[in-house]
Amino acid sequence: KKRTPSYPRGQSPGHMGRSPITTHVLDTTRGRPAKDVPVTLATVSVADGSSWTVSGVTDADGRNADLLPVTHDLQPGVYVITFECEEYFRRTAAAYGVSGFYPKVSIHFEVKADQVKEHYHVPLL
Repeated sequence: KKRTPSYPRGQSPGHMGRSPITTHVLDTTRGRPAKDVPVTLATVSVADGSSWTVSGVTDADGRNADLLPVTHDLQPGVYVITFECEEYFRRTAAAYGVSGFYPKVSIHFEVKADQVKEHYHVPLL
């Protein structure tokens, strides 16, 4: 008999135990993770009409794994994640002699109705 697993509300095999949207920023000029990069995630146009913005910073490994709570239910629609690169390069320019070209990087992405239970990892290199 085949058994169908059940998952807590807002979780699926795709993102069980972690935020449905995570990110990782690598400073390719130095070949290292980009620590303390401000990151903002927002809705652009989602099915339920909600509008929200959350923010955080990358950790020592260049990751932000908790922009949204584990229990957050994604809605079908368009989202935008923005990386505040200018602040990061301003902080690190003196030590590494590299200034930034992009003050901000924004990535728009769409979650389809049949993908709302998936985990999305948005890297920036």
